[in-house]
Amino acid sequence: MADILELTNELAYRTYFMNRGQIRKQLREMNMLEYIALQMIIRTEAVDSRNTERAYLKDLAENLQLTTRQASRLTGALKERGLVTWSHDGDGSEGTYLSVTGSGKELVAKNEWILQTYYSRVIEKYGQENMSRLLMMMKDLETVMHGEYKNMEDELDDRPLA
Repeated sequence: MADILELTNELAYRTYFMNRGQIRKQLREMNMLEYIALQMIIRTEAVDSRNTERAYLKDLAENLQLTTRQASRLTGALKERGLVTWSHDGDGSEGTYLSVTGSGKELVAKNEWILQTYYSRVIEKYGQENMSRLLMMMKDLETVMHGEYKNMEDELDDRPLA
């Protein structure tokens, strides 16, 4: 069985190459984070837990595991490009929500076609069942990694300065 250092290095190596994916170079006029954020807003607008059909900035930040400030910067850039609108409930204290504009939806559709074409070919070669299992395992791994990251943050915060 492989030792922990070997597994650590292999995981770092595979994660690097998976995240470096060449498909990102094929996206049009947006990066992967912007695409995912717009997709999340569109899906939330369709159905959300509050039955308001509103995608709140706070929820987007949480789902993307970003700080509110990072999510604000991201959506501010999308707003400047005319891809989203940014509105407030009441006086703004009740929440800030986002909507994808028509041009934003067109851009998402263009990129969706690119990703669907690419990943459908990958899934066809890798196998749908294999992909489903892999994604389930990746979700489990992500949960464990996120928990351990939080533990490491706490440990580093509690560590006395030398």
